Amino acid sequence: MAARASINRLLTATSNQGCRGCGRTHASNHHHLPSLSSQGVRGMATPIETPLRAGPPQGNGDYAFEMAASNLRFGQHATREVGMDFTNMIAQLPASERANAKIGVFTDPNVAKLDVMKVVEESLMKEGLNWVTYDKVAVEPTDKSWQTAIDFARSGNITHFLAVGGGSAMDTAKAANLFCTYPDADIYEFINAPIGKGTPIAKKLSPLIAIPTTAGTGSETTGTAILDIPSMSFKTGIASRALKPTLGIVDLNNTKTCPREVAISAGLDVLFHSLESWTAMPFHERTPRPANPINRPAYQGSNPISDIFSKWALEQTVKYLPRISKDPTDDEARAQMLLAASTAGIGFGNAGVHIPHAFSYPISSLNKGRAKDKQYHHPSYSPDVPLIPHGVAVSMTAPAVFSFTAPSAPTRHREALAIFMGDRADQLSRIKDEDLGQALGEEIQRFLDILGVPRGLSQVGYTSSDIHSLVEGCLPQRRVLDLAPLLSRDDREEQREQLSRIVENSMSW
Repeated sequence: MAARASINRLLTATSNQGCRGCGRTHASNHHHLPSLSSQGVRGMATPIETPLRAGPPQGNGDYAFEMAASNLRFGQHATREVGMDFTNMIAQLPASERANAKIGVFTDPNVAKLDVMKVVEESLMKEGLNWVTYDKVAVEPTDKSWQTAIDFARSGNITHFLAVGGGSAMDTAKAANLFCTYPDADIYEFINAPIGKGTPIAKKLSPLIAIPTTAGTGSETTGTAILDIPSMSFKTGIASRALKPTLGIVDLNNTKTCPREVAISAGLDVLFHSLESWTAMPFHERTPRPANPINRPAYQGSNPISDIFSKWALEQTVKYLPRISKDPTDDEARAQMLLAASTAGIGFGNAGVHIPHAFSYPISSLNKGRAKDKQYHHPSYSPDVPLIPHGVAVSMTAPAVFSFTAPSAPTRHREALAIFMGDRADQLSRIKDEDLGQALGEEIQRFLDILGVPRGLSQVGYTSSDIHSLVEGCLPQRRVLDLAPLLSRDDREEQREQLSRIVENSMSW
């Protein structure tokens, strides 16, 4: 459990000690001084206050943010309650509809053989519920695997959904739920623009319970679902508050069989969910301002509430992920990483991520289409499946990215650097702002080395000849790139050059 001191720090961080949301004692317009804005520098994500009767701020930046997250239940053995949860949900239906209630359980072939599924089935059976299992969820789902799961759900008249597994199972269940609610929609209707239509989800979806078996994606609390589109050689997804699960059940028992390499990859996702949302463009700088609140995106930019969750999750991950790397059976570390995964999910699920995640999609996807002798195979997965796990793919560009973004918010990057430095943070005062980026990049590299992560893109088979393809695969990821600090907004060629330099600097360290 979180220490009392940690809880007190969170409460202190939210108290009003000066600048609203930031807790510092400087003037309220500190974050918006023209001299800072003109240099692309910012502090915390708190907008300047305007007179009560004044209209919305000038310009096209947003003036509000929203917080959405699933209900979460934490506790060892909590999985055994899932049958009662569905009984309670079904009891809320009109009496004439209860007999037609049918639960679709979505999982993958490996998780289907684990104890967690036995517990789930026993719980559903004890309640006398009607359910059917779909155990063909693909690791790193594709448009094809999504469509197969959607067809299964549509033809099976599923009314309630249960996801058991990692992010792949949870995201697939979200997609199946969505397209059962819209039975005539094709798969691109809701996929993020410009790849899909990005149509807002206006209907209420069916109940979905998510039971994670890894401490990573935080998908049990977010409205995000990711898929790979091999024909386009990159990943994308759907991001909408409507997708978030009704309930996430986070049970320590369910990660005890997670292999070391899988736990590390999942933990890297937590690490960069936290760091990217902490450093993302602030919500009031994101454009365009929505004409209707239904169009306000799930990824809104950093904000005072997401900041709290993101920073705490970053602290926990830096502390506990190395312990799991050393000993995957460390129960305290596993418990804290589960908390961190869900906490980071609340943070990034409302603030968003940026460049490392944008690059992770082509890094993972292009690997599958390369010649067999150039494909990378992660040691914890099938040797027949070319795979750069998502967390590893995210980490590949992170040192170069945060070297690049540091000038946008020196205070934030300095605080992140202090977290990585740990006991050496007393040396931080010697580092000048102009040197923060290099220092933070080096600390991230040092942390990744502790975990045994491949040391750059060259270690997973990429060369300088791949820079163009990786950048072109990154550019369509607008929902995350538009939150990236210091990335050119109006000049696409300059943006290409910036992203190309990041890839070049990520080849090795």
